[in-house]
Amino acid sequence: MPTFVLMTKLSPEIAGSFKNREEVGKRWKKAIDQKCPGVKWISHYYLLGPYDFMDIYEAPDEEIAAKVSMITQTLGAMKAESWTAIPYARILELSREL
Repeated sequence: MPTFVLMTKLSPEIAGSFKNREEVGKRWKKAIDQKCPGVKWISHYYLLGPYDFMDIYEAPDEEIAAKVSMITQTLGAMKAESWTAIPYARILELSREL
């Protein structure tokens, strides 16, 4: 299954309220689980930088990955991007074909 990296920048309203962070996170996860079948979460990180969170996950295809980003934006993210992640070993295999 393809691997994706979700980079999320929260809206100022959401970012400024860590009090409700766990509740917001649970609501987000529930929405993804319901509307994006087949998504498997690998890891979840809080970041110190231009993005607030980074999630690594597997999804059946890029359309499901797009839905993950769209749902994330509807639930308080100012910016949500899903990037394709290709394992380094696979890149080495592809480079041998050049």
